[in-house]
Amino acid sequence: MRSGRNNGLVIAIDGPSGAGKSTLTRLLAQRLGYIHIDTGAMYRTLALAVSRSGLPLDDEAAVAALCGGIEIRFRRDDGGYRVIANGEDVSLAIRTPEISMLTSQISAQGGVREILLKLQHEMGREGGVILEGRDIGTVVFPDAEVKFFLSATPLERGQRRFLELRDKGVQATLEDTVAAVVQRDEQDAARELAPLKKAPDAVEIDSTGITIEEVLSRMEQLVRERVPSP
Repeated sequence: MRSGRNNGLVIAIDGPSGAGKSTLTRLLAQRLGYIHIDTGAMYRTLALAVSRSGLPLDDEAAVAALCGGIEIRFRRDDGGYRVIANGEDVSLAIRTPEISMLTSQISAQGGVREILLKLQHEMGREGGVILEGRDIGTVVFPDAEVKFFLSATPLERGQRRFLELRDKGVQATLEDTVAAVVQRDEQDAARELAPLKKAPDAVEIDSTGITIEEVLSRMEQLVRERVPSP
């Protein structure tokens, strides 16, 4: 497969909450020398801002106006990246179960999606990027040269998210975290605008019971098979 982009392929990684998208995208980007664009973190950042503002969610014009004034950047650090919103590091604040649930509601609003869609296109149009989210391969970059859809059982995804929160010092119970994952799945799949679904040409990988290294190796092999010949 040949790409007309200047810096390489566009790789889309979609899937439900807790499927390992962020970890695998970060590791794959490191191996390929690509830029990691975490679209989920972008939506979470906007959800955090709305939560702090106290704006009613049904005032979509006000929500969109607030979100349009937020500058989001990704700053690399040891082993990952930090999410910066208007100069503030919000990397930890955007990962709570409460913000996760609010993110699903915010991301269903057309005005918010339009704002981030434009920004995501600007970030990825030259190629050499990996974008992760829930509609990258279906809406944001339907022409992406490589598409993955990562999945795992709700229980396993909830356990992963619980351990992640615990390691970061965020207070949560396993039961509540699994319940939040299930509810987020239902919201994401049922929303009218850009629902969570697998692109017809995406490669699906169920990571239940499989190590990160095994999944990563599969993804890297497929990507390298599709890199244009010089």
